[in-house]
Amino acid sequence: MALVTVKNLSYTYPDPNGRGGACSSRIVSDAGSVCSDDRHRALSDINLSIERGEFITLMGATGSGKSTLLRLFKPELRQNGALQGLIEYNGAEIGAMDLRESARMVGYVAQNPEEQIVTDKVWHELAFTLENLGTRQQDIARRVAEIASYFGIDRWMERDTATLSGGEKQLLHLAAVMIADPELLLLDEPTAQLDPIAATRLIETVYRLNRETGVTVLLCEHRCEELFPISDRIVILDGGRVVFDDTPRNVARSICRDDQYTAFLPAAARLFHLVTRSAQTNYAIPQSPLTHVSGDSLLAGSGSPSVATRRLPNGEHLYQREPEIPLSVREGQRFVERLTKKEPASDYAEPTVTEEALTLKHIRFRYERRGADILRDLDLTVYRGEVFALLGANGAGKSTAAAVAAGLRKPYAGTVKLFGKPLKDYQNGTLYKENLSLLPQDAESVFLCETVGEELKGCGEVMQNLPFDLSPLYDRHPYDISGGERQLVALCKALSTQPRLLMMDEPSKGLDANRKALLLEVIRRLKKDGVTVLLITHDVEFAALCADRCALFAQGRVAAVDRTDRFMTDNRFYTTAASRITRRFVDGAYTVALAAKRFSTDGGAI
Repeated sequence: MALVTVKNLSYTYPDPNGRGGACSSRIVSDAGSVCSDDRHRALSDINLSIERGEFITLMGATGSGKSTLLRLFKPELRQNGALQGLIEYNGAEIGAMDLRESARMVGYVAQNPEEQIVTDKVWHELAFTLENLGTRQQDIARRVAEIASYFGIDRWMERDTATLSGGEKQLLHLAAVMIADPELLLLDEPTAQLDPIAATRLIETVYRLNRETGVTVLLCEHRCEELFPISDRIVILDGGRVVFDDTPRNVARSICRDDQYTAFLPAAARLFHLVTRSAQTNYAIPQSPLTHVSGDSLLAGSGSPSVATRRLPNGEHLYQREPEIPLSVREGQRFVERLTKKEPASDYAEPTVTEEALTLKHIRFRYERRGADILRDLDLTVYRGEVFALLGANGAGKSTAAAVAAGLRKPYAGTVKLFGKPLKDYQNGTLYKENLSLLPQDAESVFLCETVGEELKGCGEVMQNLPFDLSPLYDRHPYDISGGERQLVALCKALSTQPRLLMMDEPSKGLDANRKALLLEVIRRLKKDGVTVLLITHDVEFAALCADRCALFAQGRVAAVDRTDRFMTDNRFYTTAASRITRRFVDGAYTVALAAKRFSTDGGAI
């Protein structure tokens, strides 16, 4: 029997204007109340079966209903909307589960670790759930010690939770959830605010939990690189409907026949798709014999999806077995090793602009008078008209540096200049009028109104020049839309001041690959218009696509800075999946598009 069964599930958010009405969070029958305004329909006719012990990755576009679906599996997180259909947990309707049982049996880890830590000490955070479940004191002590040892956080026990980095907080929260020994673990983009290394470690921990404890995992994420190779199943939502539900390799094979969803594939699979498509090659596995036959008898009744055919000029058919589509870096390396290497078309063009847009010199900053320095003799220069990406680990000081550069924090030493002028010389609010704008990491901090439409008043001119439409969200509360949609709304507000320098702290957070492509287009348009862009990001793949230069931030200062191609090629860990796949065979192929230009099949078998 499946652990969770979803049958014909639809969900509609309540209409904030009162049209159409909404029922309570209970499951209703087909004859029950459903909001008549389809603009708020989040899920439609979902059918899903989750077997005990499975590791399932839930993917889809921003706003496709992933987070909504996850919350419906946790009764206390359901919003007051209209539902149709049925969700069963262990054969019983999930709405009948009491809160105590839900707290114990269904674990939930959300995007923002800051919103999930409820106590001041690590040991107390681990004990908190068990205390609320009424567990005996001696059992609490034993289980806290056990879980701390398993997660490798036993040395943190007396630390204040406020001193933990983002990655440490997320790992602590995962441990605090797992201490209750849940059967089902739900994770809603748990790596959204983590640096690449911390994100990989968290995913590895979740995978280890699944394999070693048997906990069933349903994980909503955009990080396909790490998750495609380890998942049992991939489920992709589009417009609130399930469009793919199969093993990772079968999903990849299906997507490679439909360009609409290739952005959801890991780099190795996208490279495979581009190389084989551009070559219009036959699929073949090395050492597999090629068989010429007259007619289709070879495949009659086989129904095999792994055999391809092409009609030859003499009327015969060439049948070849498809290779396995590579999903991981290792499989990608094995694939490109068999390809023909080509020389690069041209060298990288060195930037010629040297006029400084933002300059930080010998900056020192600490949050408390007697505390440790967060920024330690920081020097940073961003040139006019360039896109500059600042990368680094959680807690390295990147967001603090942005706050100092934006005049929101005052350093106790050093100088900050914007377009050659000290920040203190910008008087009467002129700094934030057509000069500088900051898109903060926490998009919710810029929202002041009850609806998205109210938030965007005065942004009409900006929105006309953006490659995405936010009008369907106008009558939604900013907190009721997806994390990626909140990012886009906040971006519109940041651009409304028409800044010459735009700082963006984690702008791609919560965005699917297609929305990232739209954000990339926005950044390129800004660059074309002469706007300087400073990105603070953990998204190495996104930085590789848009930045002119990249810097690695560590221990409160810039450890290294270089143009993007050298930065990505020379790094081993803070680099792209495409670079890791191709680095042993060609130089400079640090994006999938660049890699596809450097390899070919020459019409041969692959």
